[in-house]
Amino acid sequence: MKINGNEIKPGNVLQHQETLWAVVKVDHVKPGKGGAFAQVEMKNLIDGRKLNERFRSEDKVERVRLEQKDFQFLFVQEDVLIFMDTETYEQLELQKDFVGDRAAFLQDGMMVTVEMHEERPIGINLPQFVTLQITEADAVVKGQTQSSSYKPAILENGVRVLVPPFITAGEKIIVDTTTVEYVRRAE
Repeated sequence: MKINGNEIKPGNVLQHQETLWAVVKVDHVKPGKGGAFAQVEMKNLIDGRKLNERFRSEDKVERVRLEQKDFQFLFVQEDVLIFMDTETYEQLELQKDFVGDRAAFLQDGMMVTVEMHEERPIGINLPQFVTLQITEADAVVKGQTQSSSYKPAILENGVRVLVPPFITAGEKIIVDTTTVEYVRRAE
């Protein structure tokens, strides 16, 4: 779908220079002399490069809609993550580095959303919150509870997070997968 340069918004995916770009930031500029334009900051969805581009309002760009499919995480095989399409039962194999550091939060049976373009995976969305058990937590230092300080802890998946002083090893907590931060105790 073609759109004008002044219709570009953050979050759009554009086909530009023979590849896919995610729009990160848009500044609409109206100089005193000359026509208005949009200064667009984009990130390449294939290799991660960044690009700043100017689009005049009369410029046409191709906006791409990504297909979103739900997959269930099955298991890890060396550096490959195996997912299953819950409708067709077909398996999808993704490299661990495609998911990045968030791969540590994948749990057996977890549902994820994979964004695809022309049957090719472009991105993956994990659930925002996961419940994990703490395997190690530093002891509370006397007087530390007076201030709002946090202490380091290690989760069952090996990820380090900062937790409040009252959290101890063996407790289950809820962690935000996007920021890798403690949210609250699990019920």
